[in-house]
Amino acid sequence: QVQLVESGGGLVQAGGSLRLSCTASGSIASINAMGWYRQAPGKQRELVAAITSGGSTTYIDSVKGRFTISRDNAKNTVYLQMNSLKPEDTAVYYCNADVRAQFTVHYRGYWGQGTQVTVSS
Repeated sequence: QVQLVESGGGLVQAGGSLRLSCTASGSIASINAMGWYRQAPGKQRELVAAITSGGSTTYIDSVKGRFTISRDNAKNTVYLQMNSLKPEDTAVYYCNADVRAQFTVHYRGYWGQGTQVTVSS
């Protein structure tokens, strides 16, 4: 059993900062890519940022220069530092990880429960 638990969401004024954390736990053999998605009301879930096990990163254009994704492989944790937040960043943010469970061969994606980020204008 593998679980992802997120923390760090909340309410912040425009221009402020938040840091999201997501820790994977359970019967984990290895983790490949980890990422953050978000879903705003009435919109589809979109990839915000992702990071490989080697540290290569990718970002959606709208957050480049403002958000930074990082990970601590020893702690099975991924972070999203969000600066210069805008009202359009308001959404539920979900953590995703590509995990190979113990005694298995293939990787599969796991999701966290989501954490609300609200940016007021």
